[in-house]
Amino acid sequence: MELKINQQFKTFDAETFSVQALLDLEIPNKQNGIAVAVNNTIIPKLKWNSHFIQETDEIIIISATQGG
Repeated sequence: MELKINQQFKTFDAETFSVQALLDLEIPNKQNGIAVAVNNTIIPKLKWNSHFIQETDEIIIISATQGG
């Protein structure tokens, strides 16, 4: 499966997986302070396990940072 994540194309072996599974692959050590949008729609953290990604989806992963 080829996905567009943060404006970059990435290829994965799986045919389908959840938002949580994607985050476990992409950022395994950071799960707090993250926002995920699929096709310009924010996916609430409570739905990360149940929202499945399709090959044509565009995903944006935003990580909160601190500083001023």
